Amino acid sequence: MTIETADAWQDLAARARARLQDGLPLETRGTLTRLTGLVLEAAGLRVPVGAQCQVRMGENGEPVLAEVVGFATDKAFLMPAGDVHGLSSGAIVSPAPAFVPPLRLGQSAESQREPDTGAAGVLRLPMGAGLLGRVVDSQGQPLDHNGPLQDVQAEAMDRTPINAMERDPVREPLDTGVRAINALLSVGRGQRLGLFAGSGVGKSVLLGMMARYTQADVIVVGLIGERGREVKEFVEDILGEEDRGRAVVVAAPADAPPLLRMQGAAYATAIAEHFRDQGQHVLLLMDSLTRYAQAQREIALAIGEPPATKGYPPSCFAKLPALVERSGNGLNGVGSITAFYTVLSEGDDQQDPIADAARAILDGHIVLSRALAEGGHYPAIDIEQSASRVMHNVVPREHFELARQFRAVYSRYQKSSDLIQVGAYLAGSDPQLDEAIRLQPGMVAFLQQTMFEAAPMDASVAGMAQALGAG
Repeated sequence: MTIETADAWQDLAARARARLQDGLPLETRGTLTRLTGLVLEAAGLRVPVGAQCQVRMGENGEPVLAEVVGFATDKAFLMPAGDVHGLSSGAIVSPAPAFVPPLRLGQSAESQREPDTGAAGVLRLPMGAGLLGRVVDSQGQPLDHNGPLQDVQAEAMDRTPINAMERDPVREPLDTGVRAINALLSVGRGQRLGLFAGSGVGKSVLLGMMARYTQADVIVVGLIGERGREVKEFVEDILGEEDRGRAVVVAAPADAPPLLRMQGAAYATAIAEHFRDQGQHVLLLMDSLTRYAQAQREIALAIGEPPATKGYPPSCFAKLPALVERSGNGLNGVGSITAFYTVLSEGDDQQDPIADAARAILDGHIVLSRALAEGGHYPAIDIEQSASRVMHNVVPREHFELARQFRAVYSRYQKSSDLIQVGAYLAGSDPQLDEAIRLQPGMVAFLQQTMFEAAPMDASVAGMAQALGAG
């Protein structure tokens, strides 16, 4: 054994003894042995799946954050969260340190020390009131150039699921400010809905309308896997200055690694849970659930999981309910998360596997129609294909019956619209269709709304009655 090797071993032993004396777990390290596509392979690293690690060339190299996503015998598979250029075989892989919030004026560092989780590489990100009005990335780093985060504390991302019997059922209506939703697809506080749409039919504008007009204490927006330019546009143009102070935006654009896209969705949900646990009513807007599933698909395929349905491995369909079930009403009715998840329908196909899976685990679905959007009908909500599964529990019987009548008359006209447009229908042949034709202009006008117009719940119900000639 050379003198240099002996000195290295002595230094390692001294550091191990120091950590044991301080009551800290022994530091574990591994070495990078392989890089294939998106996956790093490390040997000698004993940390659990989900642990955050740093990969660096030498002691002073620039670290690359990665997460353990699987293992085989003594090999650990990691997914990088940054650029891997410059890494080579033999790079050091070690558990990443936890997030350390900045010092608050007037307090000592000792008084602000966060409790140790006791597990190496546990992901802990900033939570707290200091996030309100800020735009952060998936790792809690500010993107808005407004300085470091203040009044935040580091919290673990993993949370214990709430017992289903300890959640209050959805019973209280929620005013979204969108006329078609308030009247025909009434939302309950704590409900989880999907916004199903293809590209370019106005889903982002509809999300912005709900963010601006919905009655909520806190708004959490997760922009996951979407175009980078939409982040600034959503914050400045759609969200607006008035509502920015009660909103938190978590951005993981399309060019972010798949790990960060998944982490962004989990972080946005954890922020919403943090405020819900404080008894506040939270509106969670996530755009989009499909990009979250696609990020999981990239990771699963990279580590060798076989594809099952249209290229999606089974783990994708297991991850969706695990994310969605975290929202909803809090323990014994204290706080709530009302969530809207956008779901992209590839080629406007409502039977897309992710769309089909999301429809089964959500409490309702709002479908946006490309045909309506092309005709200048905004918001382009197709009320015939949309449904709210809790509407009958949150609105009076008169409101529910009025909405049923509206749907029946509207659907009657749509089924015969081809005959009407070509002049093949003779007036008087069907009295119910004659009534639908007479009411159609008023019903179409009722369903349309500009993005700068708010429609309260009472006004929406009155407008629906007036469109039917009942008010």
